[in-house]
Amino acid sequence: MFSSVITGTGTYIPEIRKENGKFRDHRFLNSDGTDFTHDNEVIIEKFKSITGIEERRYAKTEYNTSDLGYFAALKAIEDAGIDPEELDYIILAHNFGDVKSAAIQSDILPSLATRVKYRLGIENPNCVAYDILFGCPGWVEGVIQANAFIRSGMAKKALVIGAETLSRVLDKHDRDSMIYSDGAGACIVELKEGTDSGIISHATQTFAKEEAYHLFFGNSFDKNEDPDVRYIKMHGRKIYEFALNNVPDAMKAALDKSGISIDEVKKVFIHQANEKMDEAIIKRFFRLYKKPIPEGIMPMSIHKLGNSSVATVPTLLDLVLKNKITDQKVEKGDVIILASVGAGMNINAVVYRY
Repeated sequence: MFSSVITGTGTYIPEIRKENGKFRDHRFLNSDGTDFTHDNEVIIEKFKSITGIEERRYAKTEYNTSDLGYFAALKAIEDAGIDPEELDYIILAHNFGDVKSAAIQSDILPSLATRVKYRLGIENPNCVAYDILFGCPGWVEGVIQANAFIRSGMAKKALVIGAETLSRVLDKHDRDSMIYSDGAGACIVELKEGTDSGIISHATQTFAKEEAYHLFFGNSFDKNEDPDVRYIKMHGRKIYEFALNNVPDAMKAALDKSGISIDEVKKVFIHQANEKMDEAIIKRFFRLYKKPIPEGIMPMSIHKLGNSSVATVPTLLDLVLKNKITDQKVEKGDVIILASVGAGMNINAVVYRY
């Protein structure tokens, strides 16, 4: 009997804090370029009440996404106690590549995973490095792919990274820009024999018939800005409704596949997109089993870290495992769920026993 086990985790949380109050002097606009009727104090207060975000982190100008991924990878490798030369795969999830501060181009040549391998000084040519573009669920999907490689006999050790610098692609005139942040999280997934721990089951879905462009690249709301420069945009209400209607079902599909009772689930590590949305997803998930929501089931980091896309789930997992979130911990034997939703529109979930 063998399993794919997470043996080490690491995270990189940028040093620059941007509190909500620092948006007071921003000029937020409607999508048609007109001014809001409410002043920024009202906009910021409403934003906090919905998303739960009080502040977010931005990377220093000298650091790019691949740098953040490298920093998190170092910590995961150290935590797992492995030799980087033993890695069979480096899988790096992101959405926009390396975007230099104050630049307008995305740089993904070479791949960010290759850049991390270079920074790690790995000589082994059989360590395959590649990027994955899967929206916010990218890191979770990377873990699913690492598990597939391990179970097929193609790998024994994989490094999976989620890294992003969303602060480089946001439109300062769009109030949704307050959601986004920078960060990176990583883990080592290893083949282990004779253990009950590891990945038990998973589920992944892509909805693209009507939902493909719920998140997209678009022009600034300021019509005086360069029309050839694009920024991350989203249809927030559509995403909210989509997530509520579909994420609980995907989580249920993964859990039912595992054969484990809902009563055994101790934690749900869900993508930190929006506090109210995440709470509603968890409520609907437990309602599918006609069960009340257990106290403390859903750790949160969004209040201080914002939405760093692919980095939210691995960052949250690392913080809880390292006892850095108050009243949240994972014990040996606990069943947890990792789940995410994002651009594509993609959804995934992993059932895991520690």
